[in-house]
Amino acid sequence: MPLVVKYGGNAMTDDATRRTVAAEIRALRDDGRRPVVVHGGGPFINAALNEAGLPHRFVRGLRVTSHDSLAVIERVLTLLGKRLAQDIGPAVGLTGRDAGLLTAEPQDPELDRVGSVTAVNGDALSALLDTGLVPVLACLALDADGGLLNVNADDVAAAVAGALGAGAVFLTNVAGVLDDPGRPDSLLPSLSRAEAERRVADGRIGGGMIPKVGAALQALQRGAPFAVIADGRTAAAARLALRGDAGTRVVADGA
Repeated sequence: MPLVVKYGGNAMTDDATRRTVAAEIRALRDDGRRPVVVHGGGPFINAALNEAGLPHRFVRGLRVTSHDSLAVIERVLTLLGKRLAQDIGPAVGLTGRDAGLLTAEPQDPELDRVGSVTAVNGDALSALLDTGLVPVLACLALDADGGLLNVNADDVAAAVAGALGAGAVFLTNVAGVLDDPGRPDSLLPSLSRAEAERRVADGRIGGGMIPKVGAALQALQRGAPFAVIADGRTAAAARLALRGDAGTRVVADGA
């Protein structure tokens, strides 16, 4: 079964950690796990937009993306993907432009060129996996007219996991979902869909954890058998998460 690894931009900023995570992804491939990597690049995009003198802001956690900023974002994400693919070895950096891997529709006029995934070319990804390559996919998709849209990387990972029937590991900057947000030692090893929804409703899951859990639930809804939210800030934490020994495993009810 394939495994989708969402690798966040914040977790990619340290070169040594990124290379170690890449080596772990390569090891998964060598063990027959067929990994697919979906990546963002927030800190790198921020720096590039600042250098270009382009304004940038967020609405509801999503980056407002103009045509001008989209050109910068595509350049940054494409290069990041190529570097990560090089670190992994038998890998190829891709975006939604390649083989129509991702299609999307505009999400909200206020966000401009930001989209929501409507389709994933799972056959093309499976064909790459069958050759032994690791697809490294940036969060850029095509709209119905062939234009480019910026898409949240967590949403892309959820859609890809669903299309492939694959589990998903969301490497982020937290250890996972906490039973008590005020207690760092209260990590939940597993969480059902019903438990997650109850905790969001009563406030035990809040703030930045809401979209992370939302992406995990979206992956399950799309057909993924499980999703893991885990720490990717250090090489050791990422290694444990990719091996299934860390983080919070979100599963469908009854799984």
